[in-house]
Amino acid sequence: MTRSAYYEQMKALARQVRTDFTLEGPRVSISDLRKVYKEHGVRIDLRPGFRELRGAYFNDEDGVSVVINKELPEDPRVFTMGHELKHHLVDRETAGFQCSFREDTSDVVEIGAEVFAAELLLPEKLFEELLASAGVRKGHCCPEDLVTLKRHTRTTLSYAGLVKRAEFLGYISRGSMAGVRFKKLEEKLFGKPFRRRRRK
Repeated sequence: MTRSAYYEQMKALARQVRTDFTLEGPRVSISDLRKVYKEHGVRIDLRPGFRELRGAYFNDEDGVSVVINKELPEDPRVFTMGHELKHHLVDRETAGFQCSFREDTSDVVEIGAEVFAAELLLPEKLFEELLASAGVRKGHCCPEDLVTLKRHTRTTLSYAGLVKRAEFLGYISRGSMAGVRFKKLEEKLFGKPFRRRRRK
């Protein structure tokens, strides 16, 4: 099987999980994935103190478990849960996986987990439908479009994930949004979150 065929297979599996658990919209939450984990008998172990580790998957004599870096904010935590879910569904015969913050991996299995997680959180088709409904055409997407999409849909796919998706699908050229400070842009467009304003 070619790499591209394998990645397409992972996308199809992610869409099947969405169908099986009625995950229909652009937002997948921690509680949504907790239900998926519970159905598959996977124990979640939140642990603090990791520097490089996002998550890890274990399948041993103690059962099946996923360790998640407790200090991760919501978006990367949901993505990591999706990433480790792929390992459970596809790679469970392997003893375990440790997944770090480094994104320079060329390992097909790890890239497949990233592809699965992104499709689980926000399928490519839905991403395109959302941009089309906002009047955004391929080759004409700007940072403000991605900020508006994330703000209005509350998707848990991160800005980095949205950029990768936009690059892959041809909405922007590769690297064209490198250096964009999306959180700052979001504050500029929509103001600071209420909880942050109250601290002043």
